[in-house]
Amino acid sequence: MTFNDFNLADPVMEGIEAMGYEKPSPIQEAAIPIILGGHDLIACAQTGTGKTAAFLLPLIHRLLGDHEADDSIQALVIAPTRELAIQIDQQLEGFSYFANTSSIAVYGGGTGAGFDQEKKALQRGAQVIVATPGRLISHLNLGYVDFSNLKYLILDEADRMLDMGFLPDILKILSHLPVKRQTLLFSATMPEGIRRLTDRILIAPKQVNLAVSKPAENVLQAAYLVYDQQKIALIESLIEGKDLPLVLIFASTKAGVKEVESILKRKKFNVSAIHSDLEQEQRSDVMNRFRSRELQILVATDIVSRGIDVDDISLVINYNVPGDAEDYVHRVGRTARAEKSGVALTFINEKEMGKFKRIEAFLGSTIRKLLLPVHIGEGPSIESYERSGNFRKNFIGNSRGKGGQRRNNNR
Repeated sequence: MTFNDFNLADPVMEGIEAMGYEKPSPIQEAAIPIILGGHDLIACAQTGTGKTAAFLLPLIHRLLGDHEADDSIQALVIAPTRELAIQIDQQLEGFSYFANTSSIAVYGGGTGAGFDQEKKALQRGAQVIVATPGRLISHLNLGYVDFSNLKYLILDEADRMLDMGFLPDILKILSHLPVKRQTLLFSATMPEGIRRLTDRILIAPKQVNLAVSKPAENVLQAAYLVYDQQKIALIESLIEGKDLPLVLIFASTKAGVKEVESILKRKKFNVSAIHSDLEQEQRSDVMNRFRSRELQILVATDIVSRGIDVDDISLVINYNVPGDAEDYVHRVGRTARAEKSGVALTFINEKEMGKFKRIEAFLGSTIRKLLLPVHIGEGPSIESYERSGNFRKNFIGNSRGKGGQRRNNNR
């Protein structure tokens, strides 16, 4: 199948060509005809599958065919984080370049001038609003947002929004929207809370389910058993002298992110960090430098684990084991995007073994445990990891004991 098979309007096809898209991904192939047909949709697909284009392309097409209310808000996209809202708005700008669709991203963390710009766009009626829940409610509370002509509602990363406690905000926003509309819900997972929400806000929805909650097959996943004091040396060993265009390191806390960034900077690595303490302008600058490869290494909290579309991330490092399997899937999903390959490595200290084994149980498979480089020294033993199950068959390294069996040099 090609994009021509969707019979999209010429300006949309020009945008697709300009953005360098060649053929639709599975989620685009499945979702676009449903959206073009006017149906409500529940789409469940892992990150990195092209779901943003799956809803933007038919949305732009349908807006081109409806000139009844060009000066009013016709579509609302709700996203959990400002980074994702910015990314969606940027992709919308690219795809709609020849369609002249007006849009604005509405998100917190900016300046007063930014709020005023959003207010003007909302009052004048940008066709598409891409918003985070909290910021949109700030505008709704001031009474000037008119959604009476809204025809399309898209909830992106819906599971993440529920995880972040945004359900009351979403319900409040829904109370301001026309009941008659097309609603599209995109989610990487389908927990019970999402199912209850879909029952409440969608009408006879079509469903698309693709590879739910599993990392992409072209991600090489592995892990190291390592003490905290060995982690920086291990990062150096993995990165120094290697041809790695972009490296993304996840730490679990802001303090951890700042510490890793500081140490790597002292070691002369081209590194910067992004976390919620930064002003929005600073965060945007860091992300732009990372996307353009001015910056090789980005250290981040889970604030960027979902929905950030950065090509050519060849290595993802989980400096800490993620809090749960969902976060693991989304962190790992930052590499091997758009059918490319990538590597995701997790550092497991002695306190995080049980947490990582729960992630493996969720995935339904064990992840290979690699030997530490000799110069780093011994880490926690594989035996300590195996105590609650048999994981030895996944332990790989370069040294062997009797009979060619791999032996553990970490003891």
